[in-house]
Amino acid sequence: MDVNQAVVKILEETGRVGHVFGSTGQVNASMLLALEKSETIKTVIVRNEQAASFMACGYTMFNPDKLGVCFATGGPGAFNLFQGLAVAYSDSLPVIAITGYTSKGARGKGALNESTGLSRTPDSQKMFSCTTKKSFIVEDASQICDIMEEAITLAFDGRPGPVHIHIPKDITIAEVPDFRSVTPVFKKYMPADGVSKAAATVIANDIKWGKKPLILVGYGAIRAGAKDELLKLVETYNIPFVSTMDAKGYLPENHRLSAGVFGTSGDPLAKEIFDESEVVLAVGNSFAENATFAFKPDLYNGKDLIHVNIDRHEIGKVYEPTISVFADAKTALEEIISELEDIFRDDEIPVYYNTLDHSKKNINMPLQEVKTPGTMNPAEAAKVISDVAPADAIIMGDAGSHMLWLNSYMSLNDNQRYQNPGSFGPMASHTNGCMGVQCANPDKVVISACGDGCYMMAGFELLTAVANKIPVVWVIFNNGEFNVIKKFLLNMFGEYAYMDVPSPDYMKYAESCGARAYTVDNASDLKKALEEAISLREPVIIEAKVDGEIYPPMSISKV
Repeated sequence: MDVNQAVVKILEETGRVGHVFGSTGQVNASMLLALEKSETIKTVIVRNEQAASFMACGYTMFNPDKLGVCFATGGPGAFNLFQGLAVAYSDSLPVIAITGYTSKGARGKGALNESTGLSRTPDSQKMFSCTTKKSFIVEDASQICDIMEEAITLAFDGRPGPVHIHIPKDITIAEVPDFRSVTPVFKKYMPADGVSKAAATVIANDIKWGKKPLILVGYGAIRAGAKDELLKLVETYNIPFVSTMDAKGYLPENHRLSAGVFGTSGDPLAKEIFDESEVVLAVGNSFAENATFAFKPDLYNGKDLIHVNIDRHEIGKVYEPTISVFADAKTALEEIISELEDIFRDDEIPVYYNTLDHSKKNINMPLQEVKTPGTMNPAEAAKVISDVAPADAIIMGDAGSHMLWLNSYMSLNDNQRYQNPGSFGPMASHTNGCMGVQCANPDKVVISACGDGCYMMAGFELLTAVANKIPVVWVIFNNGEFNVIKKFLLNMFGEYAYMDVPSPDYMKYAESCGARAYTVDNASDLKKALEEAISLREPVIIEAKVDGEIYPPMSISKV
């Protein structure tokens, strides 16, 4: 068994990998021969390696037990993976990237695609070390099992993230002398002794003293699978909840105690309930810019803040908590709930909120009139998407104004899920990442709601979807411009420049790629097109012409 075959066998044996995403080159071409022989792993060859890294992120995004895997040749192919690995690093996604590397005997001589840092070549080891939890170089075939075991462990351990492995060209086909099955070890991160009781005591006392509680749901709660625990807290103690944009829809948005999304493009109701609250249980939050109104320094003044996070470096990074709970979110909530049950065993639980006034959510407010003929209000497009998407559907936003429209005007229920790019936030990440999501969730409907700018950065991967029969539906919010940046410039300077984005004929483009497409300019036609596209179960593009002169609800910082 050579190193290529060992890598594939180890990935198969994890039970966490059903697809891998990548492309080839001279340094890693032999790996494809091993992948072709796999009976359990499907290999998806992309048009650009950047897309492979985004797809690997998507593969694990809604499936925390799955491992995203991407691969590329050394040098330029490997460097194309950086965008997706940066997403995985900032958004806590377990991904392994495997790339080629120059054979030891050729290093420093200017070999093709060399990136050793020698003789004025780029140093990929340093670069990947800055974008992952760890970067390895396999210098001997006997190391491969140990390195793969450590890499998989690291990818899932604590706060998940990406790991990178260089495999030199000569090592890929070297015989492995001592192959063994790997056994990654995943630690449980439990709260320190007494911390859960302290947190429960603060919550209980504040409730008893008439201080209104609030739960702030962050993306870490999703990675931990803490939905049941969150709902138990909400419904047992009548605690309203808000979510960050990254956790939108994890708890049903039509729930009587849902106040919506909190942040710069959030719901007025969420801001109102937050302002009234005096104790905030923040679960899996990093307090990102959007969720803190550009890091507003006094946002949590006068409030007891209980911060639960598996990454101790996130705790106190932006706001100093009253109680710090360094632990897995699900485990921490289980302990807090147990302590609250003991505290309230013989006491009546005060009810400060029963049903919130959902008329104060963006989705229930009057819409602006369209200003540009032949277009629709983007809010209508967002509403149609969540209305038409079936239960369990997954909707992917991308970076741009459409993301803010989706955040503000979709109502996600019946286990519909949504994700936008996180703090790193590259354009096109979810335009491509949606294909990884679909591969991991073949029985679910996956919709990529993206902007025209995002789609044109990555649209040739439609060919990948067609070739591999990946039935994603892309709804392209086409306003012909970089809309949110235009608004930013207008707010800051009263003028803008270079914001126009001319579009191709999407109907002809889709046809040339072997896919179907629709063009719509009103909500009724979008509904019909989306219903038909979902029923087809094949790759489809829907161009929704939206008005660029209407802007989403948002507060843009001037600093």
